[in-house]
Amino acid sequence: MSELHKFIFDGLPVRGQLVRLTDAWQEILRRRAANTQTGAYAPPVAELLGEMMAASVLMQGNIKFDGALVMQIFGDGPVKVAVAETQSDLRMRATATVVGNLDAGARLPEMVNVRGKGRCAITLDPSDRDDGRQPYQGVVPLQDFDGHKLQSVAEMIEHYMRQSEQLDTTIVLAADEQVACGLLIQRLPVQGVANLSQSSVVREDAEGEQGDEVEDDYARIALLARSLKREELLELDTDTILRRLFWEESLLRFPPLAGAQGPRFACSCSRERVGVMLRGLGRDEVDEILAEQGRVEVGCDFCGQQERFDSVDVASLFLPVQDLPPANPAIQ
Repeated sequence: MSELHKFIFDGLPVRGQLVRLTDAWQEILRRRAANTQTGAYAPPVAELLGEMMAASVLMQGNIKFDGALVMQIFGDGPVKVAVAETQSDLRMRATATVVGNLDAGARLPEMVNVRGKGRCAITLDPSDRDDGRQPYQGVVPLQDFDGHKLQSVAEMIEHYMRQSEQLDTTIVLAADEQVACGLLIQRLPVQGVANLSQSSVVREDAEGEQGDEVEDDYARIALLARSLKREELLELDTDTILRRLFWEESLLRFPPLAGAQGPRFACSCSRERVGVMLRGLGRDEVDEILAEQGRVEVGCDFCGQQERFDSVDVASLFLPVQDLPPANPAIQ
């Protein structure tokens, strides 16, 4: 079961989260692999998307926001765009569009930043825009302050948080075909200007010994977090990871978010919505597709789920309302 764990370091201005996406991540990969038009993601793309998915859950878990956090990577490589979306209730989905060939060991620069045009955009899209609220978006290049290409999703997120949000962040990410994981450590906002977390940040305005202590505490914990190896993050359970990394620290842990309250796959596509779309095309056009292909097949552009309609299905779509069978009252 996919889980999100939150914790703080007792007495220190540092917080953390650890996410493990299992069934939710596997469902994303399963839908893509079952799509007869696209097939499964290549391993480098799956790893990229899994790390993005874990990162988006961690970032959404840190903010008080009713809506979607949408992370996009796009640029000039064979991966045209990769998107990870997490709602405020931790429903999640992800997709990537690949337009070229990839080497087995391709990393972030080879996938989306071949000629230095890669970008990362993070959008907060409110669920209710009736009050006039507009989406907030921050965009950063996939290069550090010295112009060097960022090598991983973790480097990208840390760079984004420093440049766009002025928030000290350490993040470790890993993904394979079974699990997508992430560990996030942040210095707690205390004072300064507002940022994505709808809070504020201690930075240059922290003075004297207190500011030095804040820096030392965060630096020490961030160093411990960075010692976590990819294999450990993928294979070890949450309790073991936190105990090995922070055994000398006093952690205050919150109840994990799992099941209906935790990270879970959800996409807005459905067979009913596809049926509405086909009826909009009209009977003649749908019959032409049916005659040419033997069935009508429509795939979700986001998750890859395919819905298939044979001649019987198509006929039922275009039945007059009075000829439709009565609904089963047990389903009402």
